Amino acid sequence: MTIRVVVADDQELVRSGFAMILDAQEDIEVVAEAGDGAAAVAAVRELAPDVALLDIRMPLLDGIGACRTITAQTACRTVMLTTFDSDAYVYEALHAGASGFLLKDVRRDDLVHAVRVVAAGDSLLAPSVARRLIEEYTAATARPAAAAVLPAQRLEVLTARERETLLHLGRGLSNAEIAAALVVSEHTVKSHVGNVLAKLGLRDRIQAVICAYETGLITAGVAVEEQQAVGGAEVSPSGE
Repeated sequence: MTIRVVVADDQELVRSGFAMILDAQEDIEVVAEAGDGAAAVAAVRELAPDVALLDIRMPLLDGIGACRTITAQTACRTVMLTTFDSDAYVYEALHAGASGFLLKDVRRDDLVHAVRVVAAGDSLLAPSVARRLIEEYTAATARPAAAAVLPAQRLEVLTARERETLLHLGRGLSNAEIAAALVVSEHTVKSHVGNVLAKLGLRDRIQAVICAYETGLITAGVAVEEQQAVGGAEVSPSGE
């Protein structure tokens, strides 16, 4: 199946370069290019692509505003592009519903990989911003005043094992790493992750990271073992 993509950036050379790279792939088709956020939203509404690449800084409507509208009104998934790995931009973009965040100096292969990953329903962050997002910016002292703090009671719908899975998701672990930590199979972890996302109404793993911090399940700087005890994730290591 062909992945349909809209590329939006106010710099024509950047926009054309990304479009050329993606169009060269057999399984990807760039269906439109846009020079501002408003045009990007219009293109997504008209053409119903699978993925929209959005520059964060664009005229008329910036990338975050475009992302917020696109994720709220369509099934299109979004990847944010920027020259700045600012935590504030990352956090705001993810709250707007972005499924990925890449720097504009991303390698050709990584750009293509990102589009494929996001189109498949997963989420992706550039390694240079993922660690800071998880370990620093989402700490309570750094959280923007405008960001809503979710009630811890929201997690009561989770089983103890699902709660523990969310804790590890919040730490940025892959399914393989979670399986090793819980001493279960990757298939079991995949099932737990799916249950967590479904029960909490989350789009993807990135939203799970945000949820883990905003419900207080994770506090930056606190060891995982301490958080497991506080979070009530007291499950036998061998239990699935």
